[in-house]
Amino acid sequence: MKLRISDLKNKHIWQNKGYELPDFDIEKVKENTLKAPIWLHFGAGNIFRAFPAALQQTLLNEGLSDKGIIVCESYDEEIIEKAYVPFDNLSLLVTLKADGTVDKKIIASIIHAMVAEDSMEELEKIFISPTLQMVSFTITEKGYSLTDSKGNYYQDILEDLNIFPQNPKTLMGTVTYLCYKRYLAGKLPIALVSMDNCSHNGSKLYSAVKTFADNWVKKGQIDKGFSDYISNSKFVSFPWTMIDKITPRPSKQVKAMLEADGFEDAEIIATAKHTYISSFVNAEQTQYLVIEEAFPNSRPPLEKAGAIFTDRQTVDKVEKMKVCTCLNPLHTILAIYGCLLGYNSIAEEMKDKHLKTFIEKAGYEEGLPVVVNPGIIKPEEFLREVIEERFPNPFVPDTPQRIACDTSQKIPVRFGETLKAYISTGKRDISTLTYIPLFFAGWLRYLMGIDDEGKPFAPSPDPMLEVLQGYIKDISLGDKGPFTDSLKPILSNSSIFGINLYEYNLASKIENMFTELVAGKGAVRKTLEKYLD
Repeated sequence: MKLRISDLKNKHIWQNKGYELPDFDIEKVKENTLKAPIWLHFGAGNIFRAFPAALQQTLLNEGLSDKGIIVCESYDEEIIEKAYVPFDNLSLLVTLKADGTVDKKIIASIIHAMVAEDSMEELEKIFISPTLQMVSFTITEKGYSLTDSKGNYYQDILEDLNIFPQNPKTLMGTVTYLCYKRYLAGKLPIALVSMDNCSHNGSKLYSAVKTFADNWVKKGQIDKGFSDYISNSKFVSFPWTMIDKITPRPSKQVKAMLEADGFEDAEIIATAKHTYISSFVNAEQTQYLVIEEAFPNSRPPLEKAGAIFTDRQTVDKVEKMKVCTCLNPLHTILAIYGCLLGYNSIAEEMKDKHLKTFIEKAGYEEGLPVVVNPGIIKPEEFLREVIEERFPNPFVPDTPQRIACDTSQKIPVRFGETLKAYISTGKRDISTLTYIPLFFAGWLRYLMGIDDEGKPFAPSPDPMLEVLQGYIKDISLGDKGPFTDSLKPILSNSSIFGINLYEYNLASKIENMFTELVAGKGAVRKTLEKYLD
């Protein structure tokens, strides 16, 4: 069983092993798409193949569309070279259910894949097609950033900003350049849709594109009307979205299961840029995609495949519910304490009575009282599903180490917004909180790079890691404090926590908890017992 279009003709072999095959003419869909494209996507990674591409597959299977998706990769060209080209752009979606069963589905909605650097002429042709309805993105939040932590433009960005480029070096420069070509083709309408897991993602994309447009206009390099075109939602829209589907790196256990079926293309590859890819993608069953209804050139009927279309305010509320209360903060708690306690699996952590109690109390007792209720999804039900079904799923091979990446960048939204909500509503003095400060103290303990058994570990990548570790470098396991001098530069940093914790009498509680956590080997577990038993 090889993942090739020609091999899918032996349907009975695949179906006998439980694989769902595309129920449409792949070659005809390819012909239709290349002739009149409707959907271009940037970011060829696992979440795209597991979610947006699978939604379009549903539409194709049900005869609700006759076009596929064209995908372009701008960061890691090896993804196209090693996970698309050898398999005729097919991929295998393995859905991991909490009861231990799996669904195996061949995804054939991606009809063409390219690397941005080598494909400018082809991209221009797609972009000036009147039929193009949407350009979507899964490029991570960093993909929209033009400046470093000090507010200085990255060098490649600066070069693209200063000279209207024929061959831009950056993705945001490329997208803006292509939009200009669409503008010249007759101010053709288009939706630019970020599907990345970050707050107000559409505005981040708009800000980046508008920065390029304004700079080129200011320098007299392009038509002034282009800036107006970008800013007019009747021509170019930047819908907000909320996406939620846990899609970890390809699992060795899934690889072994597929090979036992006779599937021959299950090799897992780590690219030079540390992307883990394969012909297959494994993902949880639960998924949400909430999209602002703002498509000036129409769109695929994705609501018939499970996406939810609504207004911008509701998208914002759903995103805040998830990111600030019902999922992301709990994930981050498990990530930090999982690393301290030597766990390598989120599902295994959920068997730990202290850690499960920790996220229950953080979610129900300290999160829900100020949760943003979007109306279309009930926060209590979403939270219950996360704690009782999604995190404990032993077949989703997600790791605390992966989730712990960039924690300093996540805290202001995942926890800071809850603190600010308490302050603004007056519902509770935040100095009386327990579980959020216990997380903060655990994160400071994590930065030491010493687990609860006293063994060193490497904290996950974080742009502030070196600076943060510099403040606590002189603290050792067994020290008794006080630690105010070391911790104050961190706990007073409102860019990390959303507020200066000293101004709200929360810092001293965190310092005391930190003192308990560094008391010696086993102190992390002992501290959890104290606050959670």
